[in-house]
Amino acid sequence: MDSHHRFCEKFAFGFELLSDADGKVCELFTVIGEKNMYGRKLMGIVRSTFLIDAAGKLRQEWRKLKVPGHAAQVLEAAKAL
Repeated sequence: MDSHHRFCEKFAFGFELLSDADGKVCELFTVIGEKNMYGRKLMGIVRSTFLIDAAGKLRQEWRKLKVPGHAAQVLEAAKAL
């Protein structure tokens, strides 16, 4: 949690980051999967984004995403809610 706090301070986030130390949220969202790092296969968190509305309903999800342009996609989807 300390590293999350320092990261938020460094980038002046106006919100807190959550930690999933026991992996329960990762299991709920099924984001643990096989990854390929430098030719080695290993299990890890697959980069994913979930758009959840104010009522707590999952509205859209992106899995195995590519970072360039992704923030703009999410922002556009959020504005469309």
